[in-house]
Amino acid sequence: MASHRKPRQRPLSGGTARTTAATLALAGAATATAFEGTSQADPRPTPSQVKSEVDRLYEEAEAATEQYNGAKEKADEAERALTGLRDETARKTDQLNTARSALGTLAASQYRSGSLGTAVQLALASDPQEYLSQASFITRAGDRNAAGITTVRRRLDEVGKLRDQAAGQLADLRSKQDELAAHKAVIEDKLAAAKRLLAKLTAEERAAYEAETPAVSPAASPAAPKSSTPPPAPWGHLPAVAGGGSRAARAVAFAYTAIGKPYVWGATGPGSFDCSGLTQAAWRSAGVSLPRTTYTQINAGRRVSRDQLAPGDLVFFYSGVTHVGLYIGNGQMIHAPRPGSTVRLAPVDSMPWAGASRPA
Repeated sequence: MASHRKPRQRPLSGGTARTTAATLALAGAATATAFEGTSQADPRPTPSQVKSEVDRLYEEAEAATEQYNGAKEKADEAERALTGLRDETARKTDQLNTARSALGTLAASQYRSGSLGTAVQLALASDPQEYLSQASFITRAGDRNAAGITTVRRRLDEVGKLRDQAAGQLADLRSKQDELAAHKAVIEDKLAAAKRLLAKLTAEERAAYEAETPAVSPAASPAAPKSSTPPPAPWGHLPAVAGGGSRAARAVAFAYTAIGKPYVWGATGPGSFDCSGLTQAAWRSAGVSLPRTTYTQINAGRRVSRDQLAPGDLVFFYSGVTHVGLYIGNGQMIHAPRPGSTVRLAPVDSMPWAGASRPA
């Protein structure tokens, strides 16, 4: 009788970031597949069903986009650090070569004079590093070559340490690049699922969806306060603000000029933006440097309550702080909503409130 054994499970492998992102991707794909699978019984889901599912996919894609943005920022920092280490290693290697050349000149002089000093021994050694590492070397090098040999030894140590640091930095960079790729895969998977669902709508229904602003129930997001400060002039008729006005006014003016530009995940302008890329670029135009992601921007500057909002404030949404817009007054904001859309005006109460901050 054949024995029945439970198949052995292979252990998981890979980095934490890759595993987490892959799990999210599989979960999102499974959900989308399940939703699309129901359409086999009902070949045409209702527009409201499609809208609900696509909204969810876009929200999850935006959360993954902010994680991607954070990982990219860290990868860029690691790459700059690696470049700096490589430049420093090259400089130290040049110094080492100069020191060894000077020692070689001295060795040649000793050889011509018939003296086989330590410099000559070093010049003839097949492995100078091993020779220099002998504990008794400096004691034996009591002649006038000792200073030069000590310099070579120090330069060798410096170059060795820098190369070790560069190797570690390279490993860190590759890890962050893997994390980037994992987040990118999650984003693309969710966007592809959303695209398949939208394809089930008619052209008119898709146009209606793209024109809409995501809506939530009043209970999920209480009404935004009405500011006593009127919003700026229509974006096509802005007053000149370069070199004048407050920084907040300049940030708002920039946001108006971005209206109509497409949402592209990971983009920071000038031709396209994602949500945090837009707010970062707006405040950068006013001379203020903001961090790259929604979850770091909310901690930039001073937190403000909803009833204290003023034009230029950053307004954040969803429990994971995954979306941000720029408040312009009268309960309105300018934001980059989602893939397939463009930068636009929208009510602050159109999404679940998470908080606000004032950069300046």
